[in-house]
Amino acid sequence: MELYSGHINKLIEELAALPGIGNKSAQRLAFHLINMPQDKVNRLANVIVEAKANVRYCKECFTLTDRDICPVCANTGRNHKMIMVVENTRDLAAYEKTGKYDGVYHVLHGAISPMLGIGPNDIRLKELIERLKGDVEEVIIATNSSLEGETTAMYISKLIKPTGVKVTRIASGVPVGGDLEYIDEVTLLRALDGRVEM
Repeated sequence: MELYSGHINKLIEELAALPGIGNKSAQRLAFHLINMPQDKVNRLANVIVEAKANVRYCKECFTLTDRDICPVCANTGRNHKMIMVVENTRDLAAYEKTGKYDGVYHVLHGAISPMLGIGPNDIRLKELIERLKGDVEEVIIATNSSLEGETTAMYISKLIKPTGVKVTRIASGVPVGGDLEYIDEVTLLRALDGRVEM
């Protein structure tokens, strides 16, 4: 037996399909949206549609942006000779929150995982190697400390070492299996400061 009418059920189903949203949260969100004034609902819907239509990858670092070049890459005050490699845009945002890293980034959009069928060609490694043809002095590997993150870090290190570019890895202090996006700024800073050469 259906508890709610078709439109409410469809809304709850769509919201529950979002990552991190369970059925109870989806119900709360659905009822909140239904009770919102129409102009706020329209504004929210328009923002979602516009974001989907206008957000793309930065041509340099491959983070998400609504410009050709993201604000970090476009900033001439940043150290473009230092590239921090992260798995996703959320990890980039976590380091940016510290306000202490002044280099630029490279977003892989994943990690090597043979179990999931994700190989080196499925993430943005070719683009990283292409960037190293410029004036780059150090690549900081800041992948997660999971098995996939460590595998990716070792693979990147082996790729880059022959180029003569210094390769470092963020220090532990980031718990094994922990995702960077959930770690506090102090721990991230210590991991960055204590990075070791690979």
